[in-house]
Amino acid sequence: MDSVINALETALAANPDDEALRLNLAQACQKAERFDEGLNHFRRILDTDPIHGEALSGAAACADKLGNEKLAAGYRSLLTALQGPAVTDQTSLPNEPTAPTPAAEEVPARPEKEKAGLRLVTSDGSSVIESEEAGITLQDIGGMEDVKRRIELQFLAPLRNPELMKAYGKSLGGGLLLYGPPGCGKTYIARALAGELGARFFSVGLSDVLDMYVGESERKLHDIMDTARRHTPAVLFFDEIDALGQKRAHLRHSGTRNTVNQLLTEMDSVKDNNDGLFILGATNHPWDVDTALRRPGRFDRMIAVFPPDAPAREAILKLHLRGKPVSESVSPADLARQTEHFSGADLRYLVEQATEKALEESLQSGAVRPLQPADFSASIQDIRPSTRAWFENAKNYALFANEGGAFDDLVDYLRARNWL
Repeated sequence: MDSVINALETALAANPDDEALRLNLAQACQKAERFDEGLNHFRRILDTDPIHGEALSGAAACADKLGNEKLAAGYRSLLTALQGPAVTDQTSLPNEPTAPTPAAEEVPARPEKEKAGLRLVTSDGSSVIESEEAGITLQDIGGMEDVKRRIELQFLAPLRNPELMKAYGKSLGGGLLLYGPPGCGKTYIARALAGELGARFFSVGLSDVLDMYVGESERKLHDIMDTARRHTPAVLFFDEIDALGQKRAHLRHSGTRNTVNQLLTEMDSVKDNNDGLFILGATNHPWDVDTALRRPGRFDRMIAVFPPDAPAREAILKLHLRGKPVSESVSPADLARQTEHFSGADLRYLVEQATEKALEESLQSGAVRPLQPADFSASIQDIRPSTRAWFENAKNYALFANEGGAFDDLVDYLRARNWL
């Protein structure tokens, strides 16, 4: 094991920003019972990615072995909160025992986010939501010109002319719903929109809202909305909005229905009383979102975010290859042409797979071997684009549930590729 750790340390010294390599080293140190070193590497990963599940789990285990029970409990607390949304994907309800129950004491376990420049916003002494400067704009998104054009026309252009909007009695706020396959950049686009508007960015996950106790989910939701109103201009981004605002006809428990009703009430309040608060939602299942949420004045604009086009794929690949030893014969443009229908998450996985092949040989030889085109070719053959399963499911909704043309973008995309 020591020889493996030495080889990993050598490779990491040449590529200190390689997160996958550092994770392998941290786990190797953990297996070798070198818990101090393992904890140090896990924490380095968490400095840049505070919600890295494997790093949180490993850090908790190492801290336990070192006798630091408080630190270990903090890491496990955050890990439990992060795993909450996975439960709600199975339509679990806030008043069931399995629902996530974030608590105020979890906050000290997240110093890494504070290092990244995030600011904790509280209400009544409990943690509510964290805000951040967006830091990016639509210009930072490679490719996806059609998506950016539609966002500009439907959402940004009216807001860039506030005097015209006021002349016609229009509020300087609004709602936008981004939908599409998972891993295609909906959250990134939402953050870029906040940058375009010069607004603070508030990202709300399910664990920030849902609670197993009756009435707590509604209270948390109100606190979050109220906090955002006090920090306008602000973009309030609800991820997985289908789980939070799912169709009430499908809900069996009144507690969940009350949460949906609270969200509707809060959005109406934003519309009537607040300028400068922009509500964005993202979902992989727009057909599961309550129709009342999509009426005018709420999420009345929908924009599809489909798999990245070739220029976007090239930009994503360049980003994930940065800092790695790469042969000059590896062309991101060529790889982009070979990865049609890949999501951003698929592309990241492709780079990780290719890196593992090169790393395996480097461990055997004891010398760093650059990534070669063959590493990617083998992985491309093995990886099936995750977006295809989503489109197979979405096809039925595009054909039979396209009320009022809500999914016309999806229909056009499918027809252009002869998938209908």
